[in-house]
Amino acid sequence: MTLIRTPAVAGQFYSGNAGELSTTVATLLKEAQDRDTPAPKALIVPHAGYVYSGPVAANAYARLQPYRDQYRRVVLIGPCHRVPVHGLALSSADVYRTPMGDVPLDKTAIASLAIPGVQIFDESHQNEHSLEVHLPFLQALLGDFSVVPIVVGDATPELVSQVLDALWGGPETLIVASSDLSHYLKYDEARAKDAVTCQAIEELDAGQISHDMACGATPVGGLLIAAKRRGMQVTTLDLRNSADTTGDRGLVVGYGAWMFI
Repeated sequence: MTLIRTPAVAGQFYSGNAGELSTTVATLLKEAQDRDTPAPKALIVPHAGYVYSGPVAANAYARLQPYRDQYRRVVLIGPCHRVPVHGLALSSADVYRTPMGDVPLDKTAIASLAIPGVQIFDESHQNEHSLEVHLPFLQALLGDFSVVPIVVGDATPELVSQVLDALWGGPETLIVASSDLSHYLKYDEARAKDAVTCQAIEELDAGQISHDMACGATPVGGLLIAAKRRGMQVTTLDLRNSADTTGDRGLVVGYGAWMFI
């Protein structure tokens, strides 16, 4: 019997209709900028509703388009919003389902993670959106691929980097760290804070990113540690907030996208 992690935010963060969702993703990708870049090893991508952060996410994911057949596995790592977990939560599911179909989990890779602080804890996956919202983009862009979905709770960036090291693989493996930026600040204040976060990411400085700067501070920090050890280069692909994408200049949420090669 196949164990299915069913979609939790279809119809909320993105359309629950397969045709509408496919059209939305295709439109966002078509409008993305400067897709002619080297194959990314890792991306930082926001995880809000598509009306808010979809254009920013597309500016990251469009970079995968020329390398459709290269990537066979995606390590998706994002922060916990719903059910707290101590450490990092893996999933026992066989597939993650979206309106566009099922994505298999890399069960062998998940079983290999015998690292203290890393555990199977399906409750943290059940209603979590920080991983789910990335799947339709990946389904639209890649061929056959599997995922290793990881929800980060009360953990250190160093533990995240240890797990990423274990899953790093070669060019067949893409790492996606899921994070939005500042939350519910005035427009100019948000831009200033997000600029500081952007600089820290560009400098691979995990120690400068706090949870009031990025809800995925721990996943991002872990990626920065792993990337710095490898001497990777990071490029800022987009930096905006919800006022830029929706026009509502009340209290805003920041979004950014970065590529690591």
